[in-house]
Parts: sequence; structure tokens; C-alpha cells
Amino acid sequence: MPPPKPFTLIAELSYQCPLHCPYCSNPVDIGDLRYRQELETEEWIRVFEEARGLGVLQLALTGGEPMLRRDLVALCQGAREAGLYSSLITAGTLLTRERAEALKAAGLDHVQISIQSPNREENDRIAGNRSFEKKIAAARAARELDFPLTINCVLHRQNLDRIEELLDLTVDLGAQRLELANTQYYGWAVLNQEALLPSWEQLRRGEEAVKRFRERVGPAVEVLWVLPDMYEELPKPCMGGWGRTAMVLAPNGDVLPCQAASTIPGLEFANVREHPLEWIWNKSDAFTRYRGTEWMEEPCRSCPLGRQEEDWGGCRCQALRLAGDAAATDPVCQFSPHHERVVSVRESAQTDDKAPPPGAADDPQFVYRTMKRPARVN
Repeated sequence: MPPPKPFTLIAELSYQCPLHCPYCSNPVDIGDLRYRQELETEEWIRVFEEARGLGVLQLALTGGEPMLRRDLVALCQGAREAGLYSSLITAGTLLTRERAEALKAAGLDHVQISIQSPNREENDRIAGNRSFEKKIAAARAARELDFPLTINCVLHRQNLDRIEELLDLTVDLGAQRLELANTQYYGWAVLNQEALLPSWEQLRRGEEAVKRFRERVGPAVEVLWVLPDMYEELPKPCMGGWGRTAMVLAPNGDVLPCQAASTIPGLEFANVREHPLEWIWNKSDAFTRYRGTEWMEEPCRSCPLGRQEEDWGGCRCQALRLAGDAAATDPVCQFSPHHERVVSVRESAQTDDKAPPPGAADDPQFVYRTMKRPARVN
């Protein structure tokens, strides 16, 4: 049976970013020299054309901060000419009215702006950068230009108690969609798990606030609410299933099945400078190793709930991190022999209902995302 066709290309244009979010999904080794060897404009546009030929419909222009690419207008033009629906996933700090107009004229279809908190001081503390006012201005500029607007807020222990303020801010900004994505523990979030993992009570209050909002606002604002894996008993189909719906293109041209796949030792990632995108999707080691169900071990192979083609085994990177084996059953699953490790992590977050105030003696300190320059070689 031929592999499924991809639907989405996630183009990580650059890992450079003015923010320092402690839950960033970018690799913790983003200072590695290979990530600074970013694809050229022509290479990105060629990949967009190859992606469309492969069946891709949606293009996410992300990073890092994609607006640091000086050729972003040309990339949007290339995406439009390739027939892709393009979304700009940005922190918003560089999205001025003038730049938004240029991107609109080039064919950009949609804007998504991240907000770390609806509170100015808290937003800037979490982002590690004074950015709140610029984000709000960018969101208003996007709506004035009639862009479909999504607000994204990664939720965690430090901001979950402001969820009602965030919902109100979304309405005030005129956004049509709000993504409330509770932190998933990959990349920099692994280093900050103690400071980020919320309590059950925080999640309960947040979910109730979302329910009340949906009842009050109706379909005018679509709200996506996703629980963190640590509070689930069954795994999610990570990225829609390994190598089934999406591909991630790193700044240097490496193609990955998910943002964290580079943490799996021994997995080989083909590069678009050396291979056609179609071959990478259909034949490369990174996309075929955990695609489908043949690779599954027990208890996945004989799942008592018959979920093999529903969750596709869950998350391989999470299995590696918590069970020490990327082919193991995702420990989030209640049938995993390693599920107790998830339960233990979850229970450790119940010590306090709310996060301590910043600077308090028991306040876990963030390890902020950095992009250190590699050491000079003599």
C-alpha cells in the first residue's frame, strides 16, 4: 500500500528569534553551526513547488521567527504561485503595518500571533523580552488588513490562571481562532518542566472557562483546547501519525516527521539539497521507520482497545524520553509498562494549586531559550 499523501508542510525558516520562550519546541542545540546554513530563497521556493506536487495544501511559515528572513515577501509569492495556503506563525514583534501590507500583496493568506500572557508584565517575563505592546499592535494591523487571525497561547503553570483574560483579549483583537495548546514537553520545555507543568485544578478551571466562553460566543471564535500529554491516559496521534499528514523542514533543509524527531539517535534525516521531497516522504529512513503499524511492539501491537490506526502508537520522542526506547509504547498510554513514570510526573505537579509569584523562594527559575554562537575554530 502506498504511503498517505502529506497535507501540511511546516517550514522552519530560521531558528533565530528575538524571544526566549522556555517552552520553545526548537532543538536545544539551535546554536549548532549546521542550522545557520539556511536554505536560500530559490531552494525554499523549489521545495514549495515539490510539496504541492506531492499533495501538500497548507504551508506554515514558522521558526524561530520567520520575519527575520529578509526574503519573506518572495517566499510568500512563491507559496502563492505554487498553490499553497500560507500561514505566518510569528511572535508579532516585527510585524509592522508596512510589512503586513507587503506580505498581503505577496499572497500571504493567514496570520497567527503568539501571546505568552494577556498580562503585559507576565507576557514579557515569560518571553524574556519586552514584546507585549508590539504583539497587540501586530494583531490589530493584521485585522485592519483583513487577514484571518489566530491567537496562539502556550499554556502552563505560569499563565493558566489568566485564561479568562486571554479569552476576552481574543475577542477584543477580533481574532477568529484561539489556540490554547497546553505545553508539550519537548525541546526547551523539557528543561523547564518543573516550572511549567500545571496542576489538575488549574486545568479544570481552564477547561471550564473555555466551556463558558464557547457557550457565550458561539462559532464567532473557534477555540482549540489541548490537554498536556502528562494528564492523558491514552496517547494522541502525534502529528496525525508518524509520516502520515505533515512534514517539518528545518532551516538547513533537513526533513523531519516532527519538530522533536532529531532527538532520536540513529534516525537519518534526508536533506532537500540532496534528495527530492517526494523520495524523502516515500522512501527515507526518517519517514518510514515508524510509519504505519508494522514497527509496533507489545502492548501496542495487540492493543486491547484496537487503537493502532487511531493514535498510531502515540509519540516516538516521548517514548524515547520516558521509556528510553523510541519504539516503545508511548508511556502516556495506560497499558504501557512505563505509564507509572507519567503518573509520577503528574503527581509531582499537585503540590500547589497555583504557581508561586515570580522571585519567590520556591519559584522554579526558567531556563530561557538561547541561540549561542558556536565556538570559533582556529
